[in-house]
Amino acid sequence: MAPPVIFCREISPSPANCTSYSPFLQLDTQCTSSFAVSCLRLPKNCSLVARCSLKWSEKPSIMPGALLTSNPQQLSTNPVFGEGKIGVLLLNLGGPETLEDVQPFLFNLFADPDIIRLPRLFRFLQRPLAQFISVARAPKSKEGYASIGGGSPLRRITDAQAEALRKALWEKNVPAKVYVGMRYWHPFTEEAIEQIKRDGITKLVVLPLYPQFSISTSGSSLRLLESIFREDEYLVNMQHTVIPSWYQREGYIKAMADLMEKELKSFEHPEEVMIFFSAHGVPLAYVEEAGDPYKAEMEECVDLIMEELEKRRVHNAYTLAYQSRVGPVEWLKPYTDETIIELGKKGVKSILAVPISFVSEHIETLEEIDVEYKELALESGIQNWARVPALGVEPTFISDLADAVIESLPYVGAMAVSNLEARQSLVPLGSVEELLAAYDSQRRELPPPVTVWEWGWTKSAETWNGRAAMLAVLVLLVLEVTTGEGFLHQWGILPLFR
Repeated sequence: MAPPVIFCREISPSPANCTSYSPFLQLDTQCTSSFAVSCLRLPKNCSLVARCSLKWSEKPSIMPGALLTSNPQQLSTNPVFGEGKIGVLLLNLGGPETLEDVQPFLFNLFADPDIIRLPRLFRFLQRPLAQFISVARAPKSKEGYASIGGGSPLRRITDAQAEALRKALWEKNVPAKVYVGMRYWHPFTEEAIEQIKRDGITKLVVLPLYPQFSISTSGSSLRLLESIFREDEYLVNMQHTVIPSWYQREGYIKAMADLMEKELKSFEHPEEVMIFFSAHGVPLAYVEEAGDPYKAEMEECVDLIMEELEKRRVHNAYTLAYQSRVGPVEWLKPYTDETIIELGKKGVKSILAVPISFVSEHIETLEEIDVEYKELALESGIQNWARVPALGVEPTFISDLADAVIESLPYVGAMAVSNLEARQSLVPLGSVEELLAAYDSQRRELPPPVTVWEWGWTKSAETWNGRAAMLAVLVLLVLEVTTGEGFLHQWGILPLFR
């Protein structure tokens, strides 16, 4: 019999880094190199199920921006490896299910330090500011949710994705349970974790339903998990791993290309259509100051999808812009609304909108893109408009997510060497703490979510009132000192100016 073949990955200072492995490989630490290496021993009866480049060679080559592939047939015929109960935790944003849920949902959103990052001196204002913004924005947001049926469909769609993923895993001989944990509304991540504990899960794969990693999406959910894990002895002992981003996966790329190709055929002249990728925006400071990889991953994702379309002889012009900005700070550019107006001025007549950072329909696709941006496009002289649907439970997409989970299982509780800065790994990059240490060194304490804001003499109201009073006192002191007038001067506590 031929001896096992060993494939190694070198982690060099360059951003070219990826791994080829099978879900049944075992780590082999008996290897040397001028750089740090992680070696994987491939059993003789296995073939490669992932690669890092588009070309085969005797030794897998290392190329930045390469499409990462897997072999579903190989995965589906292998038995479940290891002992213990396997769980998969899907992380998502969450959304209000009724109009009454809108304001407390917005409060939870803006109370997150990863959404509004205040200087250390003013962090005590996080929750009062979130309350103010949520109350101010609630009426407008309610109008948007009312226009799409009175609530967000995100929970229903995510539950359907979880069930489809569970079935796909069982078909591949992995009897895992799949859980849904939302960041800002029910079922909260905390609720999902409690169910995971009740079910006795011993191996957990954490899978954020965001193709690209961002501090404000995947990062926020992982920071919440980190705080939960640290406080619970059961969770401390439970092995886990995280799939932080998966925009490079072949199944995801092909599924996106399939939907786009189908929608292009609905135009009278498909070759003249401008492909308009619209991604959720993040503040520019997240990328430039905090090191958020979101922009780089988004641009690479668009390139991979267009490369796939070019293989199918689709050579349309395309552009990428960012939507959903909030507040006066600068966000990633170009902005979606401004780009639509500019395209109209340039004479573009047909646009195919592609919601690139969303895998589920929700208010930003159903209302912001389908209603607001469509109206803006028609007003700007664009005559033909269509939108690619979100992936939802598209079979190719779900099957590839199942493969990603299976490929990550050997790393549950036994992390291999990874170059986190390169962001080229298939799955996974690390544990919760390792990922956060790499992506977000300025981690902050997270506030607990609220279901309904409580007014009156309650703990939350007293906290809010107390902080508001502290702010008012601070303002009065500044006015007293700067103007030389006020109650403290009149009462003789501070000297009067002559």
